[in-house]
Amino acid sequence: MSVMTTDIRTLAEQVRGYMLDMRHELHRFPELSGEEYETSKRIRRELDAMGVEYVQVGDTTGILATIRGGKPGKTILLRADMDALKVTEEASVDFKSENEGVMHACGHDGHMAMLLASIKAMMSIREELCGTVKCLFQPSEENGLGAKWMMDANVMEGVDGVFSEHLWSGIPVGKISVDPGPRLSSCGFFEIHVKGKASHGAMPHEGIDAVVAASAIVMNLQTIVSRKTSPMRNSVITIGCMKAGTQRNIIAEDAVLEGTTRTYQADVRSKFEEQIRHIAETTAETFDATAELIYRDIVAPVINDPVCSERAAKAVEKILSADAVYPFDPLTVAEDVSAYIDAAPEKGCMALVGVGNPDIDAAWAHHNSKFKMDEEGIFNGLLLYLQYTMDWLEEHKG
Repeated sequence: MSVMTTDIRTLAEQVRGYMLDMRHELHRFPELSGEEYETSKRIRRELDAMGVEYVQVGDTTGILATIRGGKPGKTILLRADMDALKVTEEASVDFKSENEGVMHACGHDGHMAMLLASIKAMMSIREELCGTVKCLFQPSEENGLGAKWMMDANVMEGVDGVFSEHLWSGIPVGKISVDPGPRLSSCGFFEIHVKGKASHGAMPHEGIDAVVAASAIVMNLQTIVSRKTSPMRNSVITIGCMKAGTQRNIIAEDAVLEGTTRTYQADVRSKFEEQIRHIAETTAETFDATAELIYRDIVAPVINDPVCSERAAKAVEKILSADAVYPFDPLTVAEDVSAYIDAAPEKGCMALVGVGNPDIDAAWAHHNSKFKMDEEGIFNGLLLYLQYTMDWLEEHKG
């Protein structure tokens, strides 16, 4: 099989309108993590109409579709996420969310539409395909649970390689980042419950102030980054929420700190829980308080395999140009696509596809209520899905 760039573009053009129609429809009816019921039904209806083999993944809303090529080869997994965010939309688009207080403010509507269009295009030439393409529509990316659910249901069984894309407003439309190495960070969530002793605010010596102890913990936690981690290694510890007290004139008995950790390095990541617990407990003890840590290691970092990144860069050159390959610094946001990349024998990569365009007010950050995408970038993402997949299958044909 040899599919030329012009053939890829022709394939993509044939499904461009379909892709944008699906994107607009999915955007209008967003659903939160773990609640993608209607979204899942809509995708299944499309797959039924295309005659695509698929299964619902366990008891989740996830869907795994399979395109079996007419010639022997290996199996690649493509993945799109499905969930939206608890955001009230303010973007200037004609297809605004009709589900109050919920919005596709991170591009997942575009991810699903690109994957559906890719399936539609590949089904039209499936007899020419050397190998198998599995397409995963994953729920609950935003809360970091979806990939684990999919992995527990063995979606990676028989999969050799992985490719995925994330539309990104911080990259100009017409540019695509496929850099090798760390791309997105790990993510951990934690809570620290501080226990003191209540007393009248005018007699603080009779109590144990959980607010003071919690405040000291916040400050001391920063020494993990500044004094316990090599300056050659990256590390982020953020306390984003502090809850304490019931009244202005009562010494607080309880305080709760909520935070997150980020890094690209496995050795740094493995120490977070122990380091946070030690500082929380020993700091609380100096105030005669106690501290209990609840830590959840949510997502591993996304590390692009060098071979896969090189293949992706060549694919970008074919569909656009060499200048379209866009060097881009790693991000400290997290993405659970890492679970599939790490599990695949031949690894994989995630491309960040530019959809930013200030001229049409499409330069807002992800998760912002005014988030918007230049749809030419979504078409570029479709082109890349097709080109990368064809190239990968050709390299791994039987």
